[in-house]
Amino acid sequence: MDRRCFLLLGSSWVVAPQAVSAAKRTIWSAAETADALAQNRVSLIDVRSRAEWIETGVAKDAWPISMHEPGFEHRLFAARDFSGEKPIALICATGGRSGHLLSALKQAGYTGFIDVSEGMLGSPKGPGWIARGLPVTDMEAALASLPGALR
Repeated sequence: MDRRCFLLLGSSWVVAPQAVSAAKRTIWSAAETADALAQNRVSLIDVRSRAEWIETGVAKDAWPISMHEPGFEHRLFAARDFSGEKPIALICATGGRSGHLLSALKQAGYTGFIDVSEGMLGSPKGPGWIARGLPVTDMEAALASLPGALR
């Protein structure tokens, strides 16, 4: 499936086990993602809205690229290109949006993406980034540190 098909599939949603190595799994915990991020083994995109970023902050060193804003698909693929060989982890509030986005990417044949399934606020998969006490930064600082190629 080409990028155009993905964009149609992905934008329609946007609008409206341990034996396997971490590099091969597509669902990670917040703690696992934070560790990989600190070791520069993954890139992290926070796909939530600006209002959510203001309310809770953004995971430290995450790229704030909202799936609720125009140009999301372009910025998502620019982030993948900018990240090089490192996988891209996707985080939202509770794992719903990031999970749906991961499904759309997989269905379109894209690899190298990971879902942080417990999200920032927690889900049945885990307590979440914030409750785990993982580092956060405010929205303005996160936006200011966004690489130019991803703006």
